[in-house]
Amino acid sequence: MRKRAILVMGMSILTIVSALIIEDVNVRSAEAQSRGSQAKTYSAPVKYDPPSREEAPPNIREAVITGYNIMNHTRHYAGEYDGNVMNCSNCHFKEGSYRGGKNGGISLVGVNTQYPKYSKEAGGVIDLASRINACFERNMNGKPLPPDSKLMVGLIAYFQWISKGLPAYGKIPWLGLKELRSAYRPNVDSGFTVFKTICATCHGGDGMGTKIAPPLWGNESFSDGSQMTNIGTLAAFVHNNMPYRVANLTKKQAIDVAAFILSHPRAHYPK
Repeated sequence: MRKRAILVMGMSILTIVSALIIEDVNVRSAEAQSRGSQAKTYSAPVKYDPPSREEAPPNIREAVITGYNIMNHTRHYAGEYDGNVMNCSNCHFKEGSYRGGKNGGISLVGVNTQYPKYSKEAGGVIDLASRINACFERNMNGKPLPPDSKLMVGLIAYFQWISKGLPAYGKIPWLGLKELRSAYRPNVDSGFTVFKTICATCHGGDGMGTKIAPPLWGNESFSDGSQMTNIGTLAAFVHNNMPYRVANLTKKQAIDVAAFILSHPRAHYPK
């Protein structure tokens, strides 16, 4: 019952914030949802044009800025729920407002339009608040934000704002991180060479991070419950984004260094 109550509260927050920001969006019919239909998404072209936080109207500006600040300085603004030294922007560059792809991190522009949706990890339908909390627990080694908290409202408001005008359940081409699939067999020794010659400059020779880059293993990095522990996912992120703003590693180098990173211990996700 407690999980159901949290889910309902999270969905209520999402509905309220959506109503404040996004108008005249297309939504799937209740009939289509009841059939569990996944066959249709909106095929009309969508425009990538995230507004800045300063453009937010006065009634939501404080919440949008709160979400923006959490993205950039997670430990400072959400320290009670953040269990390591990583920030959301370590994966979601420029507070998630980039397009993704090469040098763009993992975009969050339009992410709110895809929820509620089925989650294989959760084994059921989740809302955006639940997905945010999964990230706090799995990637930040932390605790879930209360669904009615200022922090959760701020994050949802920020995601909604940078996604202004995008259609509900539309096909957003820049969302997601596709796994890097290859028949190549990872070589951890070669990955160590890549790490030592390229990655250690920013992430530290011991992989424990520096002032400019996060740790790659250990208790201060993402946990073993993170999607980044899938070598295809981590290799794809590395290939698209590393070195930062240069992203010139070959696929083999990305796969090898991903294997090397994942060969190290990290915090255990207990669930």
